[in-house]
Amino acid sequence: MKSWIADPQALALSLQATVLAHARLDEAATAFAGELANARGCARVSVGFVHNHLVRLVAVSHGSNDELHQPAYNNLTAAMDEAVQQGLAIHWPADGPPALRQSHRRLLGERGGAVATLPIVHLGQCVGAVCCEWTTPPEHLAAIVEELENHVSLAGPVLHLMYRRDAPLHWRLRDAWRRRLRRLRDGHDLRLAWGLGVGALALVGVLAVPVEHRVGGQARIEGQEQRALVAPADGFLKAVHVRPGDRVEAGQLLLELADQDLLLQQRKWSSDLSQQENAYAAALARADRSAMVIALARADEARAHLGLVSSELARTRITAPFAGLVVEGDLTQSLGAPLERGKPLLLLTPPERFRVMVQVDERDIRYLRLGQAGTLALSALPWDALPITVTRITPMAQAVEGRNVFDVQADIQADPARIRPGLQGVAKIGVGQAPLAWVWFHRATDWLRLAVWSWL
Repeated sequence: MKSWIADPQALALSLQATVLAHARLDEAATAFAGELANARGCARVSVGFVHNHLVRLVAVSHGSNDELHQPAYNNLTAAMDEAVQQGLAIHWPADGPPALRQSHRRLLGERGGAVATLPIVHLGQCVGAVCCEWTTPPEHLAAIVEELENHVSLAGPVLHLMYRRDAPLHWRLRDAWRRRLRRLRDGHDLRLAWGLGVGALALVGVLAVPVEHRVGGQARIEGQEQRALVAPADGFLKAVHVRPGDRVEAGQLLLELADQDLLLQQRKWSSDLSQQENAYAAALARADRSAMVIALARADEARAHLGLVSSELARTRITAPFAGLVVEGDLTQSLGAPLERGKPLLLLTPPERFRVMVQVDERDIRYLRLGQAGTLALSALPWDALPITVTRITPMAQAVEGRNVFDVQADIQADPARIRPGLQGVAKIGVGQAPLAWVWFHRATDWLRLAVWSWL
């Protein structure tokens, strides 16, 4: 040990310089503990700071800092807690009430020696402690403890500032909040107290302001009317003239089915009809009444078959029943595919008449009424609020993505050229006025009421 290190003032400056020479807390605290132990002959010097009302070790001299939170250090941290809670420097052996030094006596146990714990004070608060241990009690222990208090009062706040700087962000925010609450509780920050009071009153006033209560949900645009075009008979797809999104006129040819078999049947029955008509004429010339009746019946049968085939041929050309827009049915990749009678092929809708289907959660359906107005924001037109009006509320719910919803039909007032069937967005329907607090929190209160009812 060098001679100058025994001088208390020189030691204080040396400890301060040691702390300031390191950028990280663990390095600075370990160097501080090691130099203090060497200067005052300590077997071990430990440094800890308060976290969640308990001292948390950050460094020890003559050892590793990797396992400071093991149960082996419980007695040490308990002694440091004892000094922090009393706000006093405690050493043992010493005279005085033994109840105030129980943790220190337990720390020494049967091995003897001496121990002294000095609190680290910052801005009037005990924020940590430094514990010094000796294997043999030094002479004039009380005087040494008084000297160590001076050293810790100089270097301790610096270590505490480094501890706060290196702490995680949520720790720092929580500590700042606790300090602010402590100042409010002690009456040291009247301006903040008045500000919080005024802010609370303003918040209560804002939450009581009536605002429009709106009920919303996912929405999609559909045609006001939809016409499904189906396969008129079993057959094969021959030609496709339209695709989804195409506008069509009334009577426009949309699809063609294969007609080769029907043409053969038409020729067959046409030839059969001619033969029966010739047979009827020959029987008439012979005045053979029985042959005339048979030929006439067969001619009628052939004529009926021919009419049936002709109507089936006409239906192989599927045309638009009205001017509209094709919204479903892309059959361009299905040419030659077999078709069954009644199979849907195309879906048409009028081009300028649309409706909006809104999926409203079952918890909000009770607020809706016919004629209520709202707005629709489409994904394709997010900045335009299109007006809508409720025209029908479907009385049956359906499960969609794990929740029950009702389909609410609404009319939309918008330029038909800007919207198309199939567009999706979000609709909001105004259902009346309510306090802002109720609008924000009624869902939570309803859930809580239902949960309590189910538990009781």
